[in-house]
Amino acid sequence: MELSVINIGNSKGIRLSKTILEKYSIGDKIELILKKEYMILKPKNKPRKGWDQAFKKMHEDGDDQLLMANVLDDEEWSK
Repeated sequence: MELSVINIGNSKGIRLSKTILEKYSIGDKIELILKKEYMILKPKNKPRKGWDQAFKKMHEDGDDQLLMANVLDDEEWSK
C-alpha cells in the first residue's frame, strides 16, 4: 500500500484510513518499531482491556473455580 507523506505543521505525517484503523484496532496511540530498513506501526492497546468483563462473565457462568486445592499452609505464611 502506498501512502502520501503530508505536512502537519512543522512535521510530516501519514493518514490511515478508517478501515485500517478499525481492522487493526488502532486508537489514540500506536507503537513505532524502528528496524534497520523498515518501520513497524503497531496498535498500542491496553494489555488487559476487557478482562473485567471476561472475569464477570466467568463468575456468572461458574467458570471461576480453583483448579487445584490450596497447597500452601496458611498458618505458616502468617507468622
